[in-house]
Amino acid sequence: MVFLGKILDIKLLIMRIISGNFKGKKIFFPSSIKTRPLKDMVKESIFNLILHSKKINLKITNSNILDLFSGSGSFGLECISRGAKKVIFVENYFETLKVLKKNIYTLKSQDNCEIIEKDCFNFLDRNLKFDMKFELIFIDPPYKEEKINILLEKIKDNKILKNNGVLIIHRHKKDSVKITEKFQVFDERDYGISKIFFGNFY
Repeated sequence: MVFLGKILDIKLLIMRIISGNFKGKKIFFPSSIKTRPLKDMVKESIFNLILHSKKINLKITNSNILDLFSGSGSFGLECISRGAKKVIFVENYFETLKVLKKNIYTLKSQDNCEIIEKDCFNFLDRNLKFDMKFELIFIDPPYKEEKINILLEKIKDNKILKNNGVLIIHRHKKDSVKITEKFQVFDERDYGISKIFFGNFY
């Protein structure tokens, strides 16, 4: 990560796309303490597991992906780089939205991306009527967010994850919230201070 300076009146840092069509391309994230970008090591480990684990039957290529608490979009844009058909980003923090829009524009990925400027809970409260279901849903809420099970219940009730799809949750490894038993965890990994859950619903 490299300090960049100010763009759009926001102090930014640089990270890069790890693999795929945009490998090495710069993307940005705010230096604000309110944001917590997914570290490259964690992100690369997640994609390696998706690619090589016998427990996960998922191909990123041509998939539809929902990125909740998307921040500046590093996970979803990595998916686009690796051939995802569509990524829907849900984010409501104004400062971060500016950077997310810039990153999508920089990578010329407007046709493959949609931004929903809503709180994730409110977004899932409505009666979702997507024409698509998602092969992959990625949830990266603030570490202090304790209502993760409410979010999982809303995802399950809206039936937006495909039956053979994968839901990935990023939490702090010391997080004390127990994941609901309705969510079937088929793999769990620790990377530094991060804990990653991979699963689906019963």
